[in-house]
Amino acid sequence: MTYGMIHSTESCGTVDGPGIRFIAFTQGCPLRCQYCHNADTWEFGCGRRVTPESIVSEALGYRSFLDASGGGITFSGGEPLAQPEFLEAALREAKSHGLHTAIDTAGSVKPANIEQILEQTDLVLLDIKHIDDAACRILTGRSNKNTLEFAQLLSDRGIPVWIRHVLIPGITLNEEFLRRTGEFIGTLKNVERVEVLPYHQLGVYKWEALGLEYALKDVEPPTAEETQWAESLLNAHLVH
Repeated sequence: MTYGMIHSTESCGTVDGPGIRFIAFTQGCPLRCQYCHNADTWEFGCGRRVTPESIVSEALGYRSFLDASGGGITFSGGEPLAQPEFLEAALREAKSHGLHTAIDTAGSVKPANIEQILEQTDLVLLDIKHIDDAACRILTGRSNKNTLEFAQLLSDRGIPVWIRHVLIPGITLNEEFLRRTGEFIGTLKNVERVEVLPYHQLGVYKWEALGLEYALKDVEPPTAEETQWAESLLNAHLVH
């Protein structure tokens, strides 16, 4: 029997894929993003233990809303690819019921069963943390190599992708980095949209509760004008 560890669920999400989504937040993440608003999902080995069938059964309880809105089920995190056997089985179970499936991931993990996972995936929400490898290591604690390679794999497989990029003043709010990110996005053939997510401090209380120091406590959110400017740079090379 395959089991997964879930941090929490959201029954009527509206931003993690098309339509109304049932979102399963998996527990455990290898990244340590300085701006993470879900630091309580980092630790592996804790959370609620579920089977693929039980988590999909929860989603099916909202089926009328999902179907009416063109929605489905999204596996987020944490990092869903860090529980690859569970993720594959849960996606397969969801598809057996005709649900639209999405994964919200940073692509930083390379599971051996990635092809089987992608066979059951209708959409990937891919978080590109930082285009510069050295800066990415500082921001997340990991290289961006796996993320960029995963983006290319998704393009080669023709799997629809929504790119997400958090805009952080002094870190990713930088013309050179934004142009490089936009140029990279332009090499991909499967990007349906690019979402710029303005940095915020809504998760600071979780860091404090966990006894962690929040490195970006003095960073203010970007302005609406800065966000719009970043969107134009990231979309400049988008292939439609």
